[in-house]
Amino acid sequence: MVDDDPLRTAVDTAWSIYRARHREVDAADSRRCLLERHLQGRWEARGSDAEELTVFGIAYLDRLPEDEC
Repeated sequence: MVDDDPLRTAVDTAWSIYRARHREVDAADSRRCLLERHLQGRWEARGSDAEELTVFGIAYLDRLPEDEC
């Protein structure tokens, strides 16, 4: 199956994994917006596939300070 929107898939997957590991984080948390912007920049710069973007996204979220929101 070909992924028509690797950026959207990566954001959704990374966010789902992050929230599964951090159950206290709300679905509407502002970190999702930060994640989207971060991955948009990576995707535009490198044209990565969804799997690679997902890994970058999870790593990015794990580096954010808890008080970022």
